[in-house]
Amino acid sequence: MPTTDILLQDLDERGVLRLTMNNPARRNPLSEAMLEALHGAFLDAGANPAVRSIILAAVGPVFSAGHDLKEMTAGRDAPDQGRAYFAKVMGMCSTLMQSIVNCPKPVIAEVNGVATAAGCQLVASCDLAVATEASGFMTPGVNIGLFCSTPMVAISRNVSNKHAMEMLLTGEMTSAARAEEMGLVNRVVAEKDLQATTDRFAALIASKSTLTVATGKRAFYAQAEMSLSDAYDYASEVMVQNMLARDAEEGIGAVLEKRAPEWKDA
Repeated sequence: MPTTDILLQDLDERGVLRLTMNNPARRNPLSEAMLEALHGAFLDAGANPAVRSIILAAVGPVFSAGHDLKEMTAGRDAPDQGRAYFAKVMGMCSTLMQSIVNCPKPVIAEVNGVATAAGCQLVASCDLAVATEASGFMTPGVNIGLFCSTPMVAISRNVSNKHAMEMLLTGEMTSAARAEEMGLVNRVVAEKDLQATTDRFAALIASKSTLTVATGKRAFYAQAEMSLSDAYDYASEVMVQNMLARDAEEGIGAVLEKRAPEWKDA
């Protein structure tokens, strides 16, 4: 697993990969370099059979402040006033967020600080999220004349329309406790318990059949975009295919024989 200055990577013996954004002096912005590093890391992790679950964390008091506004401002110097550059960066960001959703390994956001704009989008794009009591979530684009339209995509798929619009239209900070009520995060814990909580989630997921987990994650996001009837048709076929897998046969056999299953991830 390659580690760079701005993105640290550590894979343990259980198959838990920890990705840590490491640019606290700049508030871990989603710069071009960070977008590229994260995207590459998720693609590599998805293809690596040794990786069974992923934790996304950050160094410093800000999880991520979102897009690098200095880079974005510099892009305006181009003859087209930055249009091509802005399109490139938004495309990179959208590709990253979709790579998290499409990654067959579940991704857990470990938030110890503030996540704003695209940083909040990053949290919303993860499958699970745990935050400390002092953490906060914000889509402040409306405050600077730039509506958080791309963060809106991920956030509106996590919380109700009213809650999403409250964040997007007011630009106010949402506390961790409120984010948990809204469904943006799964747990809010004391700072001292943060890593233990995310580690428990990651280890528990890592103990499952990766084939089963990947099947379920893919199906979850696919059916969410379908009508009720189509979703049931699709999910039923997924269940049929899953039942034919070796690990399903093994898991059911283990229950009947009252023993622990031995996964082959097949």
